[in-house]
Amino acid sequence: MGVCGYLFLPWKCLVVVSLRLLFLVPTGVPVRSGDATFPKAMDNVTVRQGESATLSIFAQEKGLATVHELPISQTREEIRECTIDDRVTRVAWLNRSTILYAGNDKWSIDPRVIILVNTPTQYSIMIQNVDVYDEGPYTCSVQTDNHPKTSRVHLIVQVPPQIMNISSDITVNEGSSVTLLCLAIGRPEPTVTWRHLSVKEGQGFVSEDEYLEISDIKRDQSGEYECSALNDVAAPDVRKVKITVNYPPYISKAKNTGVSVGQKGILSCEASAVPMAEFQWFKEDTRLATGLDGVRIENKGHISTLTFFNVSEKDYGNYTCVATNKLGNTNASITLYEISPSSAVAGPGAVIDGVNSASRALACLWLSGTLFAHFLMKF
Repeated sequence: MGVCGYLFLPWKCLVVVSLRLLFLVPTGVPVRSGDATFPKAMDNVTVRQGESATLSIFAQEKGLATVHELPISQTREEIRECTIDDRVTRVAWLNRSTILYAGNDKWSIDPRVIILVNTPTQYSIMIQNVDVYDEGPYTCSVQTDNHPKTSRVHLIVQVPPQIMNISSDITVNEGSSVTLLCLAIGRPEPTVTWRHLSVKEGQGFVSEDEYLEISDIKRDQSGEYECSALNDVAAPDVRKVKITVNYPPYISKAKNTGVSVGQKGILSCEASAVPMAEFQWFKEDTRLATGLDGVRIENKGHISTLTFFNVSEKDYGNYTCVATNKLGNTNASITLYEISPSSAVAGPGAVIDGVNSASRALACLWLSGTLFAHFLMKF
């Protein structure tokens, strides 16, 4: 059944037929009625999603109409205007092939579409809260002295960039291949950039692509990677992904230590590893443990210490520090050697006995007094 069968109103049928016939006129070809000439080309008007713009057709000279874009407001509306004259008999606004308004009669079921002005000199409607599906051509149709005229504008809706899908944080072993994904949407299509944040400033650029591929990853490539989506419509959308690179331990610091008998001695072993290494201490083939033979083992982060509270002759010798994680192990040999009391230096690794120091001071005082008395007897 046709449109007229539904409407039951002859005048509305006439409007529909007239509008349909009106759009048989090729787009962009000027249609003349007396002196009136309408623009040949479709104008593009660009607005952001949710914002507003005003489109108008004004008669600048007799019979001449042009399309103007007015400044964008912040009322989250889209306004389209069609300026007419007192010879007009029928007017309508259409979106593609859909009639939005014919005169004062609303044909659109969209509640955002409302009529603003319908006077002998102006006919305008408003579409509130513009979204991407509002994008496309809009046509103002005017019937003047039984001659149809149309003018069209094309609405372009810009959308800020938004990252829709991004890889999760990942942990891999050194030498593996890694692929990170960052998918973003927006109008125009955003540019996606990956950057390594865990390096010096200005050296973190990695790639300009949705995919970031790293083959044979190294331990210094671990850290945070930033995905940025930018299309100049709004501030870039930024998200981060953390890559953790596992690698076996290696001992970066192990130093021999000299201590006098009876003093406190500390051996230290430092190892880098991911995951963090576990430490063990050995003397020859014997594993050492806290509380045995007057020693204490203390592990803090990547450093392990072996402490002797009262070094004896049997404590001197070579010790082995072993660092282990799930990817492997490594070891280093550290020597605890004897030094004479006179060369010992006060500090965490060498404690001077206070009684012996006092005895030595008294002996020096007695010797000085004896020498002074011997000097006086000679005179």
